[in-house]
Amino acid sequence: MVPGAYGERSIGWRSASELRANIYRLLDEVVETGVPLELVRKGTRLRIVPVEQGSKLDRIKEDPDLIVSDPEDLVHIDWSVYWRP
Repeated sequence: MVPGAYGERSIGWRSASELRANIYRLLDEVVETGVPLELVRKGTRLRIVPVEQGSKLDRIKEDPDLIVSDPEDLVHIDWSVYWRP
């Protein structure tokens, strides 16, 4: 890893040509790691950064079938109606 312009981690400095040749791989790397990609285009330094850097748990989609309750409540449910050996 190469230090970023502001002392942050970055994937490293890349040229616009390298970005063009490997855009999907580099973008996937930014998405998976959350580490910015820095590049130089016409002498200007640019940075591709994920906008939302929440935890993986924050990205879990809500499941309408999810049971949110005390686990002891599940022990006392009569499952015989659903049981098909």
